[in-house]
Amino acid sequence: MKKLLVVLAVLAMSVAAWAAPAERYLHVRVDDATSGQKVRVNIPLSFAAQVIPAIDHGRLRDGKVEIGHFDANGVNVKQILDALKTAPDGEFVTVQEPGQNVRVAKKNGVLIVHVRDTKGEKQNVDVTVPWAVAEALASNSTQNELNVEAAIQALERAGDMTLVTVTGDRQHVRVWIDSNSTAGE
Repeated sequence: MKKLLVVLAVLAMSVAAWAAPAERYLHVRVDDATSGQKVRVNIPLSFAAQVIPAIDHGRLRDGKVEIGHFDANGVNVKQILDALKTAPDGEFVTVQEPGQNVRVAKKNGVLIVHVRDTKGEKQNVDVTVPWAVAEALASNSTQNELNVEAAIQALERAGDMTLVTVTGDRQHVRVWIDSNSTAGE
């Protein structure tokens, strides 16, 4: 009977280890064509979740980052996020002006922002933020803070996805999360 219990215990631990979710990584990749410089950052989200609250420097304190003198002019950003979360999918804001187009939309529980700059820097910026992450950024914070610690915890539960891409004549930037420990080439 003891042998059977030992075998069952080992089997149960093996199944638990196999079923444990894979470590999630935040990746940042920057390629600068002008200087030839390449930057690769691959940080386990569990590591970031432990380190962010430990930093008390500059604008980052207690897991929150101060975003300067942000003034919402009497607008309750958290209440707007709640309303957007329950709103149907669609394109909410489109601004077209000479040299720049901006689009803000919601699709499948994700906030999407596209900016197209056709003159000047000629950059395209795409931001994709799951609602859980947007809500976490605004949670337990003041009007001029973003809760980075909560956002990292929300990212740990998000699927593989690209969060930010910036493409231009000189630089290419990509920020994404997945379960790979390297950024790949």
